[in-house]
Amino acid sequence: MGWYILKLLILLPLIGLMIWGSLKLAQKMQGQFGAPQGGGAKAVRVVETTMLSPTMRLAVIEFHGREILVSTSRAGLTRLAEAPARTTVAERGE
Repeated sequence: MGWYILKLLILLPLIGLMIWGSLKLAQKMQGQFGAPQGGGAKAVRVVETTMLSPTMRLAVIEFHGREILVSTSRAGLTRLAEAPARTTVAERGE
């Protein structure tokens, strides 16, 4: 019985530390998964999203200098409109 309690006192904190360490590692690595190789800029950027209902959302996605308005639902994505990307104040040099 004493051997069981000794193992429990040693292994329980060890398992807790392993769980905590894996969570911290996952947080640290979360932003790196799916990133483009070579340090380049991402090709797709979500500009804005608006929730219409619990199952529907509008999103503006910037892709290669174009802004694309899409509707997202359980059925998938639907392209609604497309326009040239808007320039920001920093890009115009003002």
